[in-house]
Amino acid sequence: MAFISCFAALFWLSGIASAQAQPPPVPPPIELDSGRPMVPLDGRSLYWIDSGGRATPGQVEAAGDTIGWALRERNRQYDIDGKALWLRFDAAARDDGRWYLELGSSGIDRAQLFYRQAGGGWQVQEAGDTKAVSDWPLPGRVPTFELARPSGRPVRYFLRIEHARVNFASPIAIYSQGALLAAREREQFLLGGYFGLAALIAIVSLANAAVNRDRNFAAYATYVIALSLGQAAYLGVGAQHLWNDALRWNAMATFVLPGISTAAALWFTRTVTEPARFSRALDHAVRALILAVLAAVAIDTVAESRATFSAVMALTALGLVVVLLLVGTVWAEGEDPYIRLIALGFLPVLVMAMFPVARGLNLIPASVLTRYGLTIGAALEMPILFYALSLRGNRRREADVRSAALARTDPLTGLAHKGSLQHRLDSALARCLRQKQACALLAVKLANHDDIVREFGRDAGDKALVVTAAVLRGAINDVDLAARIEGSEFAVLLEGPTSTAAATECAQQIVARGLHQSQALPPTVVLKFQVALAMLPDRQFDSAGSMAWLHEALAGMRTEERRAIRPLNF
Repeated sequence: MAFISCFAALFWLSGIASAQAQPPPVPPPIELDSGRPMVPLDGRSLYWIDSGGRATPGQVEAAGDTIGWALRERNRQYDIDGKALWLRFDAAARDDGRWYLELGSSGIDRAQLFYRQAGGGWQVQEAGDTKAVSDWPLPGRVPTFELARPSGRPVRYFLRIEHARVNFASPIAIYSQGALLAAREREQFLLGGYFGLAALIAIVSLANAAVNRDRNFAAYATYVIALSLGQAAYLGVGAQHLWNDALRWNAMATFVLPGISTAAALWFTRTVTEPARFSRALDHAVRALILAVLAAVAIDTVAESRATFSAVMALTALGLVVVLLLVGTVWAEGEDPYIRLIALGFLPVLVMAMFPVARGLNLIPASVLTRYGLTIGAALEMPILFYALSLRGNRRREADVRSAALARTDPLTGLAHKGSLQHRLDSALARCLRQKQACALLAVKLANHDDIVREFGRDAGDKALVVTAAVLRGAINDVDLAARIEGSEFAVLLEGPTSTAAATECAQQIVARGLHQSQALPPTVVLKFQVALAMLPDRQFDSAGSMAWLHEALAGMRTEERRAIRPLNF
């Protein structure tokens, strides 16, 4: 019985070996017609890895099926360091259109397409980092080749690929001319928008850093520039538009710039979160990681091996974890009111960066997310972080702004003071006389200010004056001016041209808004305003005379008077 079992096992193993020795079925020729403008090569082509990397298309053609072709499957990765990957497929065009073979990823070292011409000679096309993009058969971000013109018979194609340090896993497809042009126009539009946004934010951030001496914006501008250059190299935009003839740099940029952008991201995060406030050990660890990333990039540039690039990718993955740790630490222990907005800005990049990092470590095949995930995340991140940094910067500069404004504003309410109002009124009167138009001046008194102070204290009285300032600002336009004259007396200048109806409406808004309850004041307190208003110029008054005229009218209004608005000359 044991003998029979052993014999059965041997028979089963020999059957498996025999099945594996059988050549794969040859895919039928790909039918190209206008009804199907894009045809992927997955499952429609065979592949073979030339371990020596020296086989010629003639030798590959002559060997036929004896060299061990295998069916190319979707999402398959190929380790071809020091080797060459050959793909073989047959295609027949059924119309007079032009068809193109596109490799879906940039940064490929070398790609060559071979097919026999009608005369029997080889037609050779070459693209990749070893050749300037302007010299490619069809210049663009990714290697693209034109297929043979329709001849009424299938044409056999051989695609040879060299690619080191990262497994080759690019999608490969055949496109009609219309489909290819539409796809390229769409991607150029989207990438142009992304890089335009990045350039705008970098320029404005640099301006903020220079004008306000804000190191957060300086670090952010550095990060945005480094990230954008890294994306330009990774997506092939740099080779296409920025460094077309710099072949050596083009081969290095795909590996160097993403690592530098990782170091810039860590520096920016450290600058924004200031981890030294919570843990010196964490701060030193971040510094050490930045130096480690830069050192790994330098070593990888010199050694140019799969192991050194994997080290850069591993440190990049660690950098993503550290960025998350820094933001989380400040969120948990800090009192920064904008940290949640900053964390929201980091989130898209932290999530989307995992895909290209995993691809660099050969953990997943190439896909839309590995190619464009970081670009999408950065496009979402940049405006959010810029807005958050602007809010934070404005808060930090608020004391300086208020100090600088003391020369022309009231320190309690932030409104213009009496001198500023008089200067603006002089200009408004001169302009009204010259252009034969009218402006309006309103004198406003908080009639119950003394009662508020007497019942609730000086602090409540000061808050009432601040709320009054907010009421006046809400009742006027940006070109008008609200000012505090003295004590509980204010003024509003409607520079014009204006009318009696507009001036009256403004006065009514002020009185009505004062009667609304404010959370800054005790629950039972409302603001009772009295307003005297006049259309100017009048009676040859200058600014001082006009202000004195309204002040006298306002002083004549009794506190218990029911009529809260007194027009003087209409």
